[in-house]
Amino acid sequence: MKRLALLLLMIILLCGAYWHNVKMPERELEDFADFMNQYYINKTASYEDENKTLGEVDVAFLGDSLTDGYDLASYYPDLAVINRGISGDTTHGVLARLEVSVVIPEPKVIVMMIGTNNIDDMFTDYEDIIVEMKKALPETKIVVLSVTPVTAADPTRNGKIALANVKIEALAEKHGITYVDMFTPLYDIETEGLRAEYTYDGLHFTAQGYEVITATVRPVIDALLAE
Repeated sequence: MKRLALLLLMIILLCGAYWHNVKMPERELEDFADFMNQYYINKTASYEDENKTLGEVDVAFLGDSLTDGYDLASYYPDLAVINRGISGDTTHGVLARLEVSVVIPEPKVIVMMIGTNNIDDMFTDYEDIIVEMKKALPETKIVVLSVTPVTAADPTRNGKIALANVKIEALAEKHGITYVDMFTPLYDIETEGLRAEYTYDGLHFTAQGYEVITATVRPVIDALLAE
């Protein structure tokens, strides 16, 4: 477990550097891409193994590094939760791995937060993800979280995120699923970016950030499980 935690930390740091457009030599960029691809393969393989011994699942969290780094056992100790986040993932990757990630486990609720890593083309397949989940899991309640804000040093990106969230909310309404705004509670209107105390690199969350997410999402999950 310790090795997995260290590996995840290294991946998050690498993703942060890549996301912040830190200049890397071409060879290092290629190595980074290979590393992330192998991590994706390894994670999906681990889900296949985990699925063999899973019991009833209350909630499956689906997403990228923001989900991958979410210590669900600490925040939801009374629920049967599984973490199906993969650092560096995109809407394309999520669509490709729906079967192993959420269809086979058949959770009562799916909470998805995806789009940060491919904000410019996330709607190529975002709606397809919703459609496929509803088709494969007609009894499962689906919750989509908005894309979260980033560092105030990148206001243009926050503008794109805000627009994307309008589209996500519209898709949720169209398909009769639940939309939760995570942008507003994490956003600092004065600095025009992700609140400093909620992040350690302008993108990924501190424990305080995850506490805000949990406090916002937990009542929604409880209500859906009670239906």
